[in-house]
Amino acid sequence: MPGPGWLCVRLSLVPALRGHFFGRCALRENPAVSAVLAITFPFFALVLCGYAATRRGMLLPAAIQGLNGFVLYFALPCLLYRFGARTPIGQLLDVGSFAVYLGCALVMVALAVALTRRGRIGWNDAAFGALVAAFPNTGFMGVPLLATLLGAASAGPVIQAVAIDMVITSSLCIALSRLDGAGRHGMAAALRHALRGMAGNPMPWAIVLGGLASATGVALPGPVDRTVALLAEAATPVALFTIGAVLARSRMDAAAPLPAAEWLSVVVLKLFVHPLLVLGAGRAAIALGLPLAPLTLTALVLVAALPSASNVSLLAGRFGADNGRIAQIILATTALAFLTFSAAVALMV
Repeated sequence: MPGPGWLCVRLSLVPALRGHFFGRCALRENPAVSAVLAITFPFFALVLCGYAATRRGMLLPAAIQGLNGFVLYFALPCLLYRFGARTPIGQLLDVGSFAVYLGCALVMVALAVALTRRGRIGWNDAAFGALVAAFPNTGFMGVPLLATLLGAASAGPVIQAVAIDMVITSSLCIALSRLDGAGRHGMAAALRHALRGMAGNPMPWAIVLGGLASATGVALPGPVDRTVALLAEAATPVALFTIGAVLARSRMDAAAPLPAAEWLSVVVLKLFVHPLLVLGAGRAAIALGLPLAPLTLTALVLVAALPSASNVSLLAGRFGADNGRIAQIILATTALAFLTFSAAVALMV
């Protein structure tokens, strides 16, 4: 057996080896990546907290529904109103960013339908697959995350993206979902239903009211403004926690795992094709002379790099689509977006 001297030599080597190892790691550390993760990690960690709390039975379905209602009808509209009211009206009505984002959303819908409408996937499932591919989680995740990353100047294009996805992209996909033998009457009824749902959603109205406040310069009375501010400040943590809870509930309610062939292509479209498409379209628009600021293009690309919107699952269930498939896509894009979105930020910002 080696004597005590051998042990002393081994122990004396530990600090040197440790310093050598961590010194090499420090040299390899990328400060830019650390800075990005310092911002993105807390947002995705809150999603994980909601997911874990629900999986462990700490949140009942009624509690999740209540959290979702608080975010949708109170906190997030207040946040959108404040962003809209503080953003110059010219940024909210920027034709360049509107054209680029809307054009890319329509291309994404067409691509997703063309790639997935086959076999057992008819118009209904293909249309909601297209919606989940083209509709990023801008409201619950993108608004606070991009404000933190890019500052208040990103509010204009982000709010435009929310309005386009909620009004135009959603209505188009709902109309397409009715082509499965529903005829013209079914499509018209679906459009009316979509427009009624949009009219009852406070988020577009919050955007409109915020834009009017920006254009007219009218401010809320002090106590009302403070109340709105308190609700807006609650939007970010509660919304992110709720995303995790909704995803966990959907996972728990799923009957059986789906074959990857039925959802993986949509995940690739959302996380890779969508941001690259927006980046390419934006650069082409700038080359053609369209007035599109670099910061605006960066904001649009990062919006497109976000995971799929969680409320698409609710729409899919309402219209009889395969909600398990949609929930799987939302879960996969949200989990993978911690890496893909962080990479997009590192490249763009």
